[in-house]
Amino acid sequence: MTTLEDRPKTALLVIDVQNGVMAGAHDRDRVVANIGVLVTRARAAGTPVVWVQHHSDDLPSGSEPWAYVPELVRLDTEPLVHKEYGDAFEDTDLEAELSAGGIGRLVVAGAQTDACIRSTLHGALTRGYDATLVSDAHSTEDLSAYGAPPPAQVIAHTNLYWQYTTAPGRTAGTVTTAEADLLLG
Repeated sequence: MTTLEDRPKTALLVIDVQNGVMAGAHDRDRVVANIGVLVTRARAAGTPVVWVQHHSDDLPSGSEPWAYVPELVRLDTEPLVHKEYGDAFEDTDLEAELSAGGIGRLVVAGAQTDACIRSTLHGALTRGYDATLVSDAHSTEDLSAYGAPPPAQVIAHTNLYWQYTTAPGRTAGTVTTAEADLLLG
């Protein structure tokens, strides 16, 4: 139901599942395993997988913290979008990649829930994309020392509000890893 014309395809968007981002992530192993399942299913269905990789002072390009976790391996044929802002669309070639592939719906997984995941979901919706969050395939670190709720609550809250997010002519919402087959096939 995207508002983007001639963009009927779906892509799996894997955001920032990098060593430095995931090192302290809540429920890291389960989340990474779920993302691995999503990637395998998307590939089997012929659904494009688009990888997003953040770089910053804490994640310098080419460093070990910057690298994707070893459990997830990008194929050379799969697009890799480099970013330096929370929203994966901001000052990147993500829109060009998606447009070239006829993609109007995104299935989103990765990290961090309260930063790049939220920013990219909102960025997608405001740009006309349908954006579905995989509720058990995103995570964040514990930032409660800075006044944030514990990670499990951040994740639950994001799932709650994204489940009920709406916009004219676009869909949002959540699915579990098990339910994502309906979108990735």
